[in-house]
Amino acid sequence: MVPEINYWAVLLATASSMLVGSIWYAPKVFGTRWSKLANVDMDRAGSSATMAIITTVIVSFITAWVLAGASAIAWHFYGGSFFWGAIITSVTLWAGFTAARFITHDAFEGRPTALTTMNIAHELVTVVVMAVLIGVWPPALG
Repeated sequence: MVPEINYWAVLLATASSMLVGSIWYAPKVFGTRWSKLANVDMDRAGSSATMAIITTVIVSFITAWVLAGASAIAWHFYGGSFFWGAIITSVTLWAGFTAARFITHDAFEGRPTALTTMNIAHELVTVVVMAVLIGVWPPALG
């Protein structure tokens, strides 16, 4: 079975990821603290971030696409509300894959717990916002 995917919702979810990241890592929100914990120079030239931004757009699209597909599969399996299925799917995938893997890698790399917490919280907000957009705009069926 190939899950139905609303690609307009996926594109909006991709854009939302960029918006969430721009707000989350803004200097007046968590950006200053994050840059200190991650040892990132926030004053470097903007052109040095070009590849990171391109990579983020591509990876955000993949995340939104997988979330949309997994949400459709879960909805077909469990039934009920597509919206709540998308939300539950996003949190489950975040906990089982994103948060768990961040915690493991950061523990071995000796990263500060505050940095790990900040980054996994950002990822949770990102995927939940994606899920809201995907959930309110389900695929057209049949």
